[in-house]
Formats: sequence, C-alpha cells, structure tokens
Amino acid sequence: MSIPKPIRAIVAAVAFAVLGLAGPAAAECTDPAAPKVNWRRCFHDGRDMQGVSLIDAMLRDATFQRSDLRGADLSEADGYRAKFFSAKLAGTRFDGARLIEADFTRADLTGASFRGADLRNAKLVDADLRKANFTGAKLDRADLRNADLSGATWVDGVRICAEKSEGQCN
Repeated sequence: MSIPKPIRAIVAAVAFAVLGLAGPAAAECTDPAAPKVNWRRCFHDGRDMQGVSLIDAMLRDATFQRSDLRGADLSEADGYRAKFFSAKLAGTRFDGARLIEADFTRADLTGASFRGADLRNAKLVDADLRKANFTGAKLDRADLRNADLSGATWVDGVRICAEKSEGQCN
C-alpha cells in the first residue's frame, strides 16, 4: 500500500521535529558566554562578563543593565534592541555588530570599537564614548544627547572629535 505524498511530507516533518533533526537547538539563557551563543530575550543584568567572547552571538532583545563587559568581543553580534543601560563596556569590540535600536544610556564605552557597526536608531544618551572608534559605522538617527565623544574616531575614519565634543563630533 502506497502512502500519499502529502501524508509522507507531514510524517517526515513530525519525525524531524520529534527527533531534533530540524536544526540546531536553541541555546538557553543559562548557557555560558561563547561565540554564536543564542541569548535572545535573556536577562544578564549586573553580571561580571569581562573579556568574554560573544562573536556572532544572537543578543536580540537581551538585557545587560549594569553588567561588566569590559574588554569583551561582541563583533558581528546581533544586538537588535539589546539593552546596555549603565553597563561597563570600556574597550569592548562591537565591530560589524548589528545594534539597531540598542540602548547604551549612561554606558561607559571608553575606547570601544564600533568599526562597521550598525547603530541606526541606537540610544547613546549620556554615554561615555571617549576615544571610541566609529570608522564605517552607521549612526543614522542615533541619539547622542549629552554623550562625550572627546577623542573618538568618527565614521569617516579620519576625523578625531575634539575635546569636550558633547552630543556631536566637533
């Protein structure tokens, strides 16, 4: 007896889902920091994560309020709408990261690297961005109110913001 083609397709789909063959399993929020980790919608508030590697990590809608990520590498991470309120991010690398609508309000981003990062509509209000590198970054509609940009390398990779550049690169 032959099983109709549509029924075979349904049985195969159910078998893949039940046996876990449908693709990689989603990571848990309790998984350790690692490249390509999936921490979508996870809360990591107040954690010490200095120097961790979160290269190419999924951080959409995750929160890192008051966390310490100094010297961490978040290159190529997807941090769409991620929250970094008052986080310690000095020397952190965000090169090539997708940080659209991310919130860095009052974050310490001294010497952070945003080379080629997408910061469209990001909130950087009152952030410390001294000596940060924005070479090739997209800053369309980013909110830089009261942000300290002293000594930062601007998007053209040539201009260095003057001392006391607040809210814009002078």
